[in-house]
Amino acid sequence: MKYMTARETAQRWGVTERLVQRLCAEGRVEGAAKFGGSWGVPVSARKPEDPRRTSDGDPSPVWTRPLPADHANLMPLMNTPFAPGHALEFVESLPEGPRADIARAEYAYFSGRAEEAAALAGAHLASDDLDIRLSACLICAYANLPLGRIGHARHALDSARGALEQASLKDPRFRAVENFIAQAASVLLHLPMPPDASGAEDVLPLLPAGLRAFALYVIAHAMYLSGDYARSLGVAETTLMVMDEVYPIPCIYLHLVAVMDLMSLRRADEARAHLLAAWELARPDDLIEGFGEHHGLLGGMLEAVIKPAWPEDFRRIIAITYRFSAGWRRVHNPATGDDVADNLTTTEFAASMLAARGWTNAEIAEHMGVSANTVKSYISSSLRKLGVTRRQDLKRFMLS
Repeated sequence: MKYMTARETAQRWGVTERLVQRLCAEGRVEGAAKFGGSWGVPVSARKPEDPRRTSDGDPSPVWTRPLPADHANLMPLMNTPFAPGHALEFVESLPEGPRADIARAEYAYFSGRAEEAAALAGAHLASDDLDIRLSACLICAYANLPLGRIGHARHALDSARGALEQASLKDPRFRAVENFIAQAASVLLHLPMPPDASGAEDVLPLLPAGLRAFALYVIAHAMYLSGDYARSLGVAETTLMVMDEVYPIPCIYLHLVAVMDLMSLRRADEARAHLLAAWELARPDDLIEGFGEHHGLLGGMLEAVIKPAWPEDFRRIIAITYRFSAGWRRVHNPATGDDVADNLTTTEFAASMLAARGWTNAEIAEHMGVSANTVKSYISSSLRKLGVTRRQDLKRFMLS
């Protein structure tokens, strides 16, 4: 008989590991066995029903929440809780095969190694396992942006959507994944949401915990793009607060969107705290990709916090920013008609974002830890490169 660990069982059933252990100890999981100090659960075991719902004393119908699908092979590293510094340990613990390849591709991508990620994931773009294929498509879509392979990126997203359209007709749980993929692609590229996308309340309960957390980041990001900063911040902070376990990759992105919101609300001290929280999760495993992707939206916070204390890490993050943003603009600008600037340095862009939001040179200087004259030179250079003369004109070349 094949067994799952308590952690694997918790992910499959959408509950906490502690609850799985308690159910096993109470004898409510058929076939559960103890190996040393840990419980093993048969792969075929079903999640025990809540006795309150099966009691003969109350025949009235009880509303039941839709159970999340397993999706064990869909972005397995993103969907796994692990202690910071143990990402590679988890990846190497997986048996050789497609799931391990996808986890390696995730680890490569989120640590800024796009070419390695694309190569690992690309081998599974035609997998018969839908979760493996979707993971490969999503990784390839984003990994190919910094590599300048825009056609490959678009093809990967189209392949994911096409596969999901067929699957979701047969199983409504794949509709949740379809929306997850579509919303992730649309929001992170700042493109319009597909018109037939379901509401979050319909799909979130059907996603396993790690993917649900990342989906909530996507929702918060969409709220940020619409200018609803306070609501976006509420989604991000509430998600972080109620998570039973720490899923480092979704948590990093949730902290980063909170930084974006707080800088938009001019609450820099709170933004700094969220950035450092993200950094504490990311640095032990070198998960720096998200910082590079979000640089322009973080309001100079990388320059203010990461650059002075971790200059070499900052240099690598900025290298990711240049590569990713070049590919990102080649998808975003033609699709939206926007004209996000592509000829500014990252520091000029960060200073210009703040200036476009009404920050004075003195405020920008204090925040970024430079002189007011240095900020003035950044803004003057940006105005000259963009061919405009007024600070307020910078806004049309900036990110939302």
